[in-house]
Amino acid sequence: MNRTLFIRSILVLLVAGVTALAVSIGAVYLLGDRQGAANVSGQTERSFAEPGTVPIGGSFTLVDHTGKTVTDGDFRGKFLLVFFGFTNCPDVCPTTLAEMARTIDLLGNAADAVAFLFVSVDPERDTPAVMAEYVKAFDPRITGLTGSLEQVDAMAKTYRVAYEKTPAGAEDSNGSGSAGDDDYLISHQANTYLMSRQGEYLTHFSYGTVPEKMAETIREAISRFGDGEGEN
Repeated sequence: MNRTLFIRSILVLLVAGVTALAVSIGAVYLLGDRQGAANVSGQTERSFAEPGTVPIGGSFTLVDHTGKTVTDGDFRGKFLLVFFGFTNCPDVCPTTLAEMARTIDLLGNAADAVAFLFVSVDPERDTPAVMAEYVKAFDPRITGLTGSLEQVDAMAKTYRVAYEKTPAGAEDSNGSGSAGDDDYLISHQANTYLMSRQGEYLTHFSYGTVPEKMAETIREAISRFGDGEGEN
């Protein structure tokens, strides 16, 4: 092989490698869209959507970790920090709940203006009693929510959160699955949502956002959208 042919061969390999990388990156974004990540044009964790302009969130009826039936109306007047997950999750969910607990500590008295909600996407296993034990391990101010499959699915749809039960051993693209006693996993999207006192979308935090940033953003929301009862 002469020198020119050799160089051309190397260039062909490089182009092929770049093309493969581009395809892989594109597949990741497409998968993220399919799994229901909140894709809000121009929206970042450093800004807020104008309340009522983003179709995320809405009314719901669920059961809290004490066994009481609750609705979105029971939390009206407080900002909401909402995360969807499940108690058998080995890493993403406990990490996020620990970060939520740390955020609560960092907020101090400002935490009283916020309801911290952990919504199970595995209500078949996550009974109120199971949820009570789970949230207690992180912070008693976190409310665990579960309910019937229909109730959970209805709330998840209003938050544009996709989740799926898959056979044990199947790979979870979010790293958030666990083979439980019933031998299945739950694949789910892992954003945490900050909602206004009227339950309207303000912003979201991607998995791995540090508690300091979450606390700072929540304080900013309280300051910007009012911390008085019934204010927006």
